[in-house]
Amino acid sequence: MSGELNIFFTGVTGYIGGSVLSRLLKHKDAASFHITALVRSTEKAEKIKTLGVETIIGSYTDEDLTFLKEAASKADVVITAVDCDNLPAAQAILDGLKLKHEASGKAPILIHTSGTALLADDARGLSSEHIHYSDTETDKLDALPVTTLHRNVDIPILETDKAGYIKAYIVTPSAVFGKPEGPLIELGIQNSHTIVIPWLAKASIARKQGGHIGKGLNVWPAVHVEDNADLYLILFDAVRAKPDEVPRGYYFTENFHYSSLEVSTVIAETLVELGISTDAKPSGFTVEEREKYFGAFWPLLGTNCYAKANRGRALGWKPKYGKEAFFADIKSEVKFFAQQQQ
Repeated sequence: MSGELNIFFTGVTGYIGGSVLSRLLKHKDAASFHITALVRSTEKAEKIKTLGVETIIGSYTDEDLTFLKEAASKADVVITAVDCDNLPAAQAILDGLKLKHEASGKAPILIHTSGTALLADDARGLSSEHIHYSDTETDKLDALPVTTLHRNVDIPILETDKAGYIKAYIVTPSAVFGKPEGPLIELGIQNSHTIVIPWLAKASIARKQGGHIGKGLNVWPAVHVEDNADLYLILFDAVRAKPDEVPRGYYFTENFHYSSLEVSTVIAETLVELGISTDAKPSGFTVEEREKYFGAFWPLLGTNCYAKANRGRALGWKPKYGKEAFFADIKSEVKFFAQQQQ
């Protein structure tokens, strides 16, 4: 692509999206990017404008989503990093990208954020046996039913790609961890915490002992937030350079796999260090605790998910942060939320 590149970006103040936007802002070609970001408040919009980013105030949950369609219709590239199960919002963006295709004769690029929970089973922490998936196994992934988590949006995106209206790349993060850095963190408008570890940390602090679902035998992949953002930019550059050569579809992000028992053990040991607990061995959450702390989401915390990020690695993606960094981050999160609850 030559000339100014119009980029429409949703989820820029999120844990994942903010880290990706930070990289775009310091990209070697940033001077040729015209970035428009969706934000929910005037306060955040004013701060983001100081970074040279145009803003649209709105939300995926708005009744009228015409603004998404209009923004996408003007974009060469759309990057989404929020509410990956919201079909009306996704459809509005796809409708806008179709208009862009009709006006330009070229298929615009969509880099959509999904999640490896689409691969999860219903082990409930009782087993580590599960199907292994690579993002190169397209037939296997295409066979996942629409009832699988995230597929309600992923499938329409892939179908629009097959119809020729867009070039779609679905980045599929695993359990993302770590402390993000960059200008949005400095401005105080980017979420700096992941989801699952704080859930487990808060519940364990409340019960004064590390906890897990079932026996904690289930296994998940993980990736550091900065490594995760690296994949987006590597993919972004590869697609712009060779749009017809880069495979479309799913791109997992993972650097290693961990068991729930490992996580709950680190939490339990940290609680002992903090004087909150006297038992460094975690235990299974009771039925009452599962409902109290996690509600309807508790089965997801006991699932298995085996994902291999072969496509990203083929493009040159080299994640750096391993299990040692993961466990250190868990300890940091426990200490942070323990202090918050005091």
